[in-house]
Amino acid sequence: MTLESIMACCLSEEAKEARRINDEIERQLRRNKRDARRELKLPLFRTGESGKSTFIKQLRIIHGSGYSDEDKRGFTKLVYQNIFTAMQAMIRAIDSLKIPYKYERCLLLRIHMNAMIDDENINYLTLPNTILMTWTAVRVPTTGIVEYPFDLQTVIFRMFDVGGQRSERRKWIHCFENVTSIMFLAALSEYDQSDNENRMEESKALLNSSVILFLNKKDLPEEKIMYSHLVDYFPEYDGPQRDAQGAREFILKMFVDLNPDSDKIIYSHFTCATDTENIRLVFAAVKDTILQLNLKDYNLV
Repeated sequence: MTLESIMACCLSEEAKEARRINDEIERQLRRNKRDARRELKLPLFRTGESGKSTFIKQLRIIHGSGYSDEDKRGFTKLVYQNIFTAMQAMIRAIDSLKIPYKYERCLLLRIHMNAMIDDENINYLTLPNTILMTWTAVRVPTTGIVEYPFDLQTVIFRMFDVGGQRSERRKWIHCFENVTSIMFLAALSEYDQSDNENRMEESKALLNSSVILFLNKKDLPEEKIMYSHLVDYFPEYDGPQRDAQGAREFILKMFVDLNPDSDKIIYSHFTCATDTENIRLVFAAVKDTILQLNLKDYNLV
């Protein structure tokens, strides 16, 4: 019998209970420390209209638990609301542009639509993609801070989404301690706005530390750049007009040039949040980057 076991026998019931509680606390602390090494905190910063909702949806499908039937039913009302909002916007545009509600092409289109509905040979294979596009476009306003856990086998990413509206940003700083990396989401298509709401300028102002940068909606400038010229909003752009690739590289350079420390790397990715495969490939690269950064922090590489 060891001295420790002899002393344990001499303890009062109260002392034994205190010791048991202490041992349990020690075990829990060790478990917490082990789990903390596996969990990486990733605050997601973004501006309005950045495509965050679609981005998060894709990650939930690829790396999360997906959506339950109850979750899916919850989107029904939101889909109707979005359709109603889109119709209101279309009506306002018709009134603003003074487009007549009734004219010959409308009648021809109605005849064509009725004929298409009755056509037994119509290709319904495109219907799932149409539903997917409608669903990914559904917007759920976010206020406060929302946590999204993603279990990637060897590690758990805990992504924290902060409200994208200006009134929410005062809550950012004190909520994130010991974060692994900062993720920032900005829309490539938001370059042509007025000075008081130019989200591209706003995004640049927020980017003041080393981050993983997602330049989202990479598909939209392909069309937009044909009629909305980048130089009209950023006079320093000296590249050719109607060049989507040149515009993307210029916008990326604007963000990279904000980096005050040449030793820090801005890990950038062009994304299209409505493209599941694109997000899958991009986030696989992001996972490797974050794990490498985490290992570096622990001096393991």
